[in-house]
Amino acid sequence: MKEELKRAGAVLLLTLAALPLGAAAGAVDALFGRVLLALSAVRTAHALWLLPLLGLAGAAAVLCVRRFGGRSARGMSLIFEAGHGGEEAIPLRLVPVSIGSTWLTHLFGGSAGREGVAVQIGGALGGALGARLPGAESRRLMVVAGMAAGFAGLFRTPVAATFFALEVLSCGVLEVGAALPALAAALTASRVAGLLGLERFSAAPGALPALTWWRLLALVLLALAFGAVGRAFAAALAAAKAAAARRIPDPVRRILLLGTAIGLCSLLCAGGRYSGLGTNLIALGLAGAARPWDFALKLLFTAATLAAGFQGGEVTPLFAVGASLGAVLAPLLGLPAALGAALGYAAVFGSATNTLLAPMLIGAEVFGWELLPVFCAVCTLAYVCNGDRSIYPLQRRRGAETRAAGK
Repeated sequence: MKEELKRAGAVLLLTLAALPLGAAAGAVDALFGRVLLALSAVRTAHALWLLPLLGLAGAAAVLCVRRFGGRSARGMSLIFEAGHGGEEAIPLRLVPVSIGSTWLTHLFGGSAGREGVAVQIGGALGGALGARLPGAESRRLMVVAGMAAGFAGLFRTPVAATFFALEVLSCGVLEVGAALPALAAALTASRVAGLLGLERFSAAPGALPALTWWRLLALVLLALAFGAVGRAFAAALAAAKAAAARRIPDPVRRILLLGTAIGLCSLLCAGGRYSGLGTNLIALGLAGAARPWDFALKLLFTAATLAAGFQGGEVTPLFAVGASLGAVLAPLLGLPAALGAALGYAAVFGSATNTLLAPMLIGAEVFGWELLPVFCAVCTLAYVCNGDRSIYPLQRRRGAETRAAGK
């Protein structure tokens, strides 16, 4: 009885501590997200002048991180190592370093996301708070709770954020010890970010048509395509990073040369259509106006941007890749384009991140809970087809690192 009460008290303490953690992560997310959207608008209006300077901006960011960032340059690797119980503390300077670098990426037209920064924000804050709490596992569990808070504050999807943090560290294993703190932190972060003006994206793709044998087959074919593209994204990202590091070992020279090439190609390719987060492609996909090659070009531009060394993330570009692909394939299979875009939005994200529950739940939170059954079916099949590949090299599977995407 004493042991049970002690365990319950520890969980209660972590859950209570998760409330200010969520509030802090939500506030920082709101600042980061709103400035990022404003910078994206500036880039869209002045793409002709800003995109050719992408390489110079990247080089400046790398030099600043090298001078002032210290271990913060390791970024997401620090968060995963802390989530696995590594002994090194996460430096709080990771927060401004990752935020500033990502703002530069988006202002000058890099094709990247934002969730990597949000997760780093929450993880760093959680690690700092957890180190001051009693208990050997407190810091690790608060890092997980912080990851949930960072994701939830930025995307305003607290349920999906909670399960993303619980399952992304070790594929096939839920970090159940952090469940209550993670949920408390995620709900608080989402609420605080909303109060501070960060809007939540949602859309209504329409009701699922009556299921026939052909439509069931169509859903299966879509799921297979989403799984294959998610796997291809993970493989392309791993291969691009390895090739870039091998051919141009110096990080400053690498980001300068590749960034300049990416910026010029992006400008010449539809005037920056594939720059930034990809929210423009998501909107086009839901409207049934995606081009057949949008998903492939967004995938390639994102892999190249991250391989060059730019900060950001992969998740929002994954949403864009999936929405563009689904919007093109669904009408060919007799399904509405908007429904295909919604399913691709969630399933490609799940396939590339090697997560199962989070994509189902983010699909439901963004597009409506009435579609949860179809998200469950499509995301599960896409997850099974991804070959255990992941965009996160330090993701583990039952105690071992997930196989590198290209191997």
